[in-house]
Amino acid sequence: MRQPDLSDVALFAAVVEAGGFRAAAERRGLSASSLSDRVRRLEHDLGLRLLHRTTRSVTPTEAGARLLDRLRPALAEIASAFNDLDDSTQRPVGTLRLNVPVPTARFVLPGLIPPFLARCPGVSVEVAMDNTHIDVLAAGFDAGVRYDESLARDMIAVPIGPRRQRFVAAASPAYLQSHGLPGHPRDLLEHRLVGHRFESGKLAVWELEHDGARFRVSPHGPLLTSSQYLEVAAALAGTGIIYTFEEYLRPLLDAGRLQPVLESWWQSFDGPYLYYNDRRHVPSPLRAFVAFLREQQAGAVD
Repeated sequence: MRQPDLSDVALFAAVVEAGGFRAAAERRGLSASSLSDRVRRLEHDLGLRLLHRTTRSVTPTEAGARLLDRLRPALAEIASAFNDLDDSTQRPVGTLRLNVPVPTARFVLPGLIPPFLARCPGVSVEVAMDNTHIDVLAAGFDAGVRYDESLARDMIAVPIGPRRQRFVAAASPAYLQSHGLPGHPRDLLEHRLVGHRFESGKLAVWELEHDGARFRVSPHGPLLTSSQYLEVAAALAGTGIIYTFEEYLRPLLDAGRLQPVLESWWQSFDGPYLYYNDRRHVPSPLRAFVAFLREQQAGAVD
């Protein structure tokens, strides 16, 4: 096996990320044919086929996917090193890649990302929504957002968004008129519950708390889904009782389209955290975003 050209390696990664030669060539300022030749040269040097090529798509082979998984962190480090050549505390440059849960993307980031980008015009932000507990750093992200129970202890955690949140239970007036209002969590066992299943396949168990007492319910009923939007729509339609982030239901509760259920048992918990590994080089866009978040939290306290 010949020693591969590192620029060919970077071009291979660019083709996979772009989903094809033409799109990658446009981003890199090359012709598609030249880019294809470079990737073929890399395959020849390695003695491995890295890409499946068809007239409609370009996808990595098993060997190509394994190679790319190992390459992403190193390529990100190289990109950060070049970005930092232009870095100053007033002028961070480069791309900030975040992996966040869906509720954070919907309810927290809209109030943070636009003002952050206005402050740092040299920065671009890529956000991937993911509710699973993946190793976001190994997947090529600069930082992730998760809740305290999901954070590795060797990570730096910075508060982001509200510092206290709640899960709230609710149902439509029509459902409650037909099935009655539960007075205790144990009454939920006799009700139709709209359940949530994470993308990992794990069922979200309802936890309700009151005066130190805790009651756990495995939701059972006519609907079990990973879509919070579908859960809310089902609750509005009278399918059953829902238990989810307050942010999803608050406008509907205020409008009377849903009614609170077991309000004194609603569980509250600490808000989310941005987390990253301080043992790696921290790129300038992430440093700037962390400083921005700390400033936002200080302003909220004041």
